Amino acid sequence: MATPFLSSEEYDERAHQLYNEGQYDDALTVLREGLSLYPNSVELHIGVGYARLAREEFAWARRSFEEALVLEPEHEDALAGLGETLLKFGMEDAALRCFRRTLELGYADDLDLMLQSGRALFREASSRDRRELFSASLEFFEVAAQQAPESAEAVACVGYAQHRLGDDDSAIASLRRSLQADNEHAEARIYLANILYDRGDYEASLYHFERTTTEDHWDELGIWRLIELKRAAYKLGEHDPDLKPWEDRLAELGGELDDIDELFIEVDGAVAAESGEVEVARGQLELFGTLLSSLADSKAEDSRKYEVSDFEPHEVLTRDGRQLTGSWEDIVRSLQHVDSEGGRDVSLEVFMSRMAKRTFRETGVRVPSHDVELFVRASADAGLLRIVQ
Repeated sequence: MATPFLSSEEYDERAHQLYNEGQYDDALTVLREGLSLYPNSVELHIGVGYARLAREEFAWARRSFEEALVLEPEHEDALAGLGETLLKFGMEDAALRCFRRTLELGYADDLDLMLQSGRALFREASSRDRRELFSASLEFFEVAAQQAPESAEAVACVGYAQHRLGDDDSAIASLRRSLQADNEHAEARIYLANILYDRGDYEASLYHFERTTTEDHWDELGIWRLIELKRAAYKLGEHDPDLKPWEDRLAELGGELDDIDELFIEVDGAVAAESGEVEVARGQLELFGTLLSSLADSKAEDSRKYEVSDFEPHEVLTRDGRQLTGSWEDIVRSLQHVDSEGGRDVSLEVFMSRMAKRTFRETGVRVPSHDVELFVRASADAGLLRIVQ
């Protein structure tokens, strides 16, 4: 007896499971097979759209979402998917019309849909530093939080967007509400700790950092700050056993450069030498994989306005015996001043990029060039200097 065909719903369910497991190619194969039998299935067309979107095949994704909307013009998932795809083509107004159409159709109570729309706008705003898109993302996050005030994730998203719009007081309040809803929401706690650190509220920052585990951290900046705060608060030595788990996590996150990383360093160095400009490349990453990096970038200027009253200025010793003191930025500027090869007449960012390339060539150690604190600490790991305090 022949095996009966699966229904379109069964094809969609199988593909959805594969998609959730990150098996986008297999999901696409299942969806294509389903469409060969059910060419008018809206759900299968939408599934193809999201699989294509995950594979960064944006033109094909757009086509699939548009085909779904021909069959069902007011399908909320197709509208959200098309909006997300149109953002990739820079069609912001058209994308916003798609997202806002879901609100007009009465889907404000669909928490996942509101968060999806907000995250898509937030990601695109982060990649292009567009305040208008941050405002639009906040609009959808607030709808989500209003509909589900008990959702720690929704409330935290409101805080992230408020921070990127420069409203740190509201961001702190939102992140604290998120933690009241879910005390184990690590991303919100780490983000809050970083904002408090940038405001100079070191005691509160340490309080929140200490309530995270090493596995909660996927960004080096927060760990460096936690280590610094613990050393100052508890008078710990540079390699105190209490710090070892955090130092091990730093080593895990730092890793070793592969061929692609080496290529990026070469390209960065060449571009910096020719144009005097450095750009931080961002791939198609998920929203919260890049939040902390964005936090550090956006607060770099503001953080200089706060006086560090509870901590002594930093002090480092170079290999030739020079003693440099001051803020992390002061120290990097001093290094630039005494370095004849790195370039005294270029921007600080270009200097760090050139030094990162040279350090990797000489020592094999990867030195971040987007943040002065990480630059100094990684330079110490490479043996180029010693941090005294």
